[in-house]
Amino acid sequence: MKQPILDHVAARTFHGRQAEGVSNAFRYSVDFVLMNPEATLETPGLFSRNRFNLFSIRDRDHGGVPGEGRGVAWVRAALAEHLPDFQAGRILLLAQPRVLGYVFNPVSFWLIHGRDGTLRVVIAEVTNTYGDRHSYLCHTDDLAAISRDMTLSAQKVFHVSPFRPIEGDYAFRFDIQPDRIGIWIDHRSNDGTLLATLCGPRTPLTSGAILRASLKRPLGARRVMALIHWQAVKLWWKGAAFRGRPTPPARDLTR
Repeated sequence: MKQPILDHVAARTFHGRQAEGVSNAFRYSVDFVLMNPEATLETPGLFSRNRFNLFSIRDRDHGGVPGEGRGVAWVRAALAEHLPDFQAGRILLLAQPRVLGYVFNPVSFWLIHGRDGTLRVVIAEVTNTYGDRHSYLCHTDDLAAISRDMTLSAQKVFHVSPFRPIEGDYAFRFDIQPDRIGIWIDHRSNDGTLLATLCGPRTPLTSGAILRASLKRPLGARRVMALIHWQAVKLWWKGAAFRGRPTPPARDLTR
C-alpha cells in the first residue's frame, strides 16, 4: 500500500460531440501526475507536495470542495460510508498538477486497489468552470477487478458544460497499466453523445520530464482553461443550445 509511486503521464485527450445536429471534436495534449499520496515520496527538484514549485500537487485541491479538500482522507471516509465491507489497499491520485501555482482539473481520478493490488474502485472527481465539484463512485456490483473491456456506469447528476444536459448516463472504461494510462468516458442522453478519452504513456516523474512538458505545453492548466473556453465559443457559433448553471447536488458523491 505504501509503495512510492510518482509518475508523469504525457496524455492526449479527445472530445467528440454529436448532439442537436451540432458536431464538434478536438484533441490536445495535457500533463498528468500519478502518485501515491500515502507514501513517502522522493520528489524531483521541480515538483513539490503542498508547496509552490513549477509542478506541484496540493492535498486541498482534491477530495472535497476545491481549495478545501481533504485528499486521501476524504476517499477513505467515502469508502467507509458507501462500501463498508471493502478492504482498500493502495490508493493513487491521477490529476493535472499545479503549474506555477495554478490548477484546474476538469476531471481527476482516485484509483483504489484491493488488498491484492488489483484496481477495484475508481472515483472520478469532476469539476466545472464555475468551481463546483461532484464525484462518481465507479465499481462493479461484486467489486471485481477492473479491466480494459469492462464498462462501469453512473447516472449523470452534475452540470459540467452549458452545452450538455444534466441527464443520461456515463459509461467509464479504465486501462491502468505500469507503462500507460487509458480512460474512456461516454455520455449518452436524449440530446446526443459525447465521447471523452485520456490516453498516454506513464513514466517516472523527473525534473527533465517537467521541463520538457513546460516547453511543449506551457502554462499547464491555464492553457487547458483557455482551450475549454475556445471550444465553448465554437459550439456557440455553431448554434448549440446554452443552458444556465443549476444548483449543484447536495451530496458530493454519487454511486
